[in-house]
Amino acid sequence: MNNSIFNVNIIGREFSIACTDKECEELQLAAVYLGNKIQDIKTEGKIIHSDHIAITAMLKITHELLILKSITSFDMDEFKRRIIILEKKVDEAITMEV
Repeated sequence: MNNSIFNVNIIGREFSIACTDKECEELQLAAVYLGNKIQDIKTEGKIIHSDHIAITAMLKITHELLILKSITSFDMDEFKRRIIILEKKVDEAITMEV
């Protein structure tokens, strides 16, 4: 696991981030995604200042992440609770038929 320095330019500012080689590849993809979001916001033309554009893009990306996490999260305790309820209903149905 080699350490690298990832250099990225965001809204005209240079940033250097220490990371592993794997993280470097992922950060590059993240930087492209962020750059695309920033460009979309610039194209809309509603926000002028670079700092506001960057913060808006980061908030939108964070919002996407939170929505994705809530959709894909799996609550094992809730799953077990539902299984127990289903087992009870099956047992009750079997008992009623007998």
